[in-house]
Amino acid sequence: MAVSDEEPILVNTPQTLEQMSVDELEVRIAKLKDGIAACEAEIARKRAQKSAAEALFGGGD
Repeated sequence: MAVSDEEPILVNTPQTLEQMSVDELEVRIAKLKDGIAACEAEIARKRAQKSAAEALFGGGD
């Protein structure tokens, strides 16, 4: 099926912070905090893995 020239093209344009409601901003903050927590957990996991490898094989000096 061909797309008609008259059909609108939907573009996902990001909102600026000024355009967002308080509720939207709070949801965004919660998502960002979740992302930060996931990054921190991954850093901790990688550091533990590196420490274990250094303990087993030596290194880090």
